[in-house]
Amino acid sequence: MLEFAEVAAAAARLKGIAHRTPVLHSRTLDALLGCEVLMKAENLQRMGAFKFRGGYNSVNVLGEAERARGVVAFSSGNHAQAVALAAQLHGCRATIVMPQDAPALKLAATRGYGAEVIVYDRYKEDRAAIAQRLTEERGAALIPPYDHLPVMAGAGTAALELIEDAGPLDALIVCAGGGGFLSGCTVAAKHLLPAIEVFGAEPERGNDMQLSLARGEIVSIDVPRTICDGQQTQAVGKHPFEVIKAHVKDVLTVPDPVVVEAMRFAFERMKLVLEPSGACALAALMQHRERFAGKRVGVTLSGGNVGIARFMALMSGTERVD
Repeated sequence: MLEFAEVAAAAARLKGIAHRTPVLHSRTLDALLGCEVLMKAENLQRMGAFKFRGGYNSVNVLGEAERARGVVAFSSGNHAQAVALAAQLHGCRATIVMPQDAPALKLAATRGYGAEVIVYDRYKEDRAAIAQRLTEERGAALIPPYDHLPVMAGAGTAALELIEDAGPLDALIVCAGGGGFLSGCTVAAKHLLPAIEVFGAEPERGNDMQLSLARGEIVSIDVPRTICDGQQTQAVGKHPFEVIKAHVKDVLTVPDPVVVEAMRFAFERMKLVLEPSGACALAALMQHRERFAGKRVGVTLSGGNVGIARFMALMSGTERVD
């Protein structure tokens, strides 16, 4: 199981490389939800999401000979950009397997960081199998998006910084896809604040983690149809689930329209642009506000990689969300 020492080591590697993103507070939001909300703005991280933390840490821990052979990753977008940028910073080659329907902004950014992008059909093909084949053919190192201890450790540094900057919290809500971010943040938070309650947040249509936690075993689902493209995972990772099963209080689900509501609040009242997955934890707090009444709650704003056309469509209602 991931240990706090690995998160602390990742924090040392990331110091001066990753942005120490701000912790934001809105009195309007506090009044609306009936609790004090401290938001870690990872949409302002390098490449626009928390994923840079795990991507950089994973490339950095490789030996020089391993980096010389290059790295391979698979991702719907943010991990792709993170590994591509991390590889560029370390002077090594990156090959990224991405779904053909990934947001154009994320595809373009990944290529812009110098990575080779190989697209696949997420509804018909197995991205992990494609990445494994490429790894074997090229002798490269595989960096999975969440079921990988260096990724988990790097992601956990966001919660480490949040608690260092915000002080004690009663609860922490972290967006959840494959569980790398949630598990890393849980390890950091529970080490620093043993009494804290940690919650995952995922879209209602992609509630595999909620099902897994309830049953005590990993549950797989079909690719979820949700606007939260970064959370279209089918099952939580094995390593993250060890942490989640042991230490996460609950996984909260939220309908897509509430995700849009959270994006709109962040933009109109806080001048922040969030992608749908990046707003999921805030949306979960909005949806389940009664559980957090009177508490001091940390929330991760996990990313802001959304194109202007998609953002405008969601904000204006021209893209139907139900």
